[in-house]
Amino acid sequence: MEEIELVLDMAKDTMERALKHTQIELSKIRAGRASAQMLDGIQVEYYGAPTPLSQVSSISTPDARTIAIKPFERKLINDIERAIINSNVGLSPANDGEIIRLNIPPLTEERRRDLVKKAKAEIEVARVNIRKVRQEANEELKKIQKDGGSEDEVKKAEDRVQKMTDSYIAKAEQLMADKEKDIMQV
Repeated sequence: MEEIELVLDMAKDTMERALKHTQIELSKIRAGRASAQMLDGIQVEYYGAPTPLSQVSSISTPDARTIAIKPFERKLINDIERAIINSNVGLSPANDGEIIRLNIPPLTEERRRDLVKKAKAEIEVARVNIRKVRQEANEELKKIQKDGGSEDEVKKAEDRVQKMTDSYIAKAEQLMADKEKDIMQV
């Protein structure tokens, strides 16, 4: 039945989006190495409008412990510096008038454990979201059955939803394992 296929496709798309969101959130958790993604979400006041940092400057990582930010317009350097300080990313900008440098301090063992906990919390959010999608899909399938759908077809579809859920939760677990390995690596 195409109604059932539609429910399954929607569930798969939503689970995929939940996983992508988790990947983005995990990329924001720094693992002691410099990464331009660490600055995602920082907004700079640009001609009266908040603008993402990446749209008003070029961001590079000259080495594993440094992020260099070169504004497209020189007058923005102080605004960028202020935005970084106010963003609470925990980095102190060094401004030489042309380029802002952010030195990434090495992580302590305690800080690494805290970051792993933060990553585990993100994975838990992903698990909850994936299970919520499963629940919503199963409710839709029950409605289809109530409206005259085949009980066998609905049962098979529910089994497919469960397999899909297990698969996406396993992918989330793999993301966690990779991130934990990345964070704990000295």
